[in-house]
Amino acid sequence: MKQHERLFARLALAVFLVTGILPTAAQAETGAVRVVFTKGGFIVGVGGGEGVLTFRGHHYHFNVSGMSVGFTIGASTTKFTGQALNLRSPGDIQGTYAVIGAGGALAAGAGGVQLQNEKGVILQLAGGKVGVELSAAVGGVTIALK
Repeated sequence: MKQHERLFARLALAVFLVTGILPTAAQAETGAVRVVFTKGGFIVGVGGGEGVLTFRGHHYHFNVSGMSVGFTIGASTTKFTGQALNLRSPGDIQGTYAVIGAGGALAAGAGGVQLQNEKGVILQLAGGKVGVELSAAVGGVTIALK
């Protein structure tokens, strides 16, 4: 009988530890994001920029780099604002984000994008473009905290 009680106690402890350690959707939070991204190219587009994540009252600066392949011509700068969903810590924003999208700008325009990284963080961004660019490309961006 004591052996069964010990086994039950161990199982209960294991369940408690696993459920207490693994993050759940209820534990995930949302942060505010601002990004300035400059892109240029002909067929292959290359871009980069900087951004700030505001999370739990603190500001975390990051670099953004990316490349796209498809129809891209011209150059533009976009100032995005939006939110980062499913954050558990500021470091979760780091990683590679898949992008599939189309957009355009002639002198001024608008763009929006939704991206997701391997940690499940979703960036929902929108903003105005300045420059001359037309694109319908597939690519990705990488975010790294400074």
